[in-house]
Amino acid sequence: MEITPILDILKYTIPALIVFLTAYFLLTRYMQKDATVRAIEMKMKRDKEIITIRLQAYERLALFLERISPASVISRVRTPDMIANELQYALVKNIREEYEHNLSQQVYISSDAWNLIVASKDEIIRTINLIATQLPPESSSGQLINAIFNGIAHAGAPLPTEHALEFLKSECRQLF
Repeated sequence: MEITPILDILKYTIPALIVFLTAYFLLTRYMQKDATVRAIEMKMKRDKEIITIRLQAYERLALFLERISPASVISRVRTPDMIANELQYALVKNIREEYEHNLSQQVYISSDAWNLIVASKDEIIRTINLIATQLPPESSSGQLINAIFNGIAHAGAPLPTEHALEFLKSECRQLF
């Protein structure tokens, strides 16, 4: 008759064990699902913030390209009393300052886009310097401006800034 107490114990412990295991597995699944949902929500929030930062970088770099285009930079830095050499110096200095101000944006765009932006900046500076060296030292700033615009017009190709801007736009569209 010693089996009866063991059976009595088993009558209570087996259902309790089944309830415990069921609750354990259900809670474990719920906790895993909840952790997965939280991880997805955090990733979505982080991705949203990253996209916002990247879009701001694209905007700043588009503005940079617009600001270093010859017409834009000339209109900002030229003063009536400048001679060609002074204007050349002011143009190149302004372009380099704009570039340095936007250096950190390279973190948020592709290497190809950044390389195109740097090449565009370098080409604009090279063009300004090349045209300026072809003028006599006593030339006026107006003569330098005319020579720059004539050089651009006779090149027959879009400005390097325009090409870089189109590349930026196409890369930016890929975010969506």
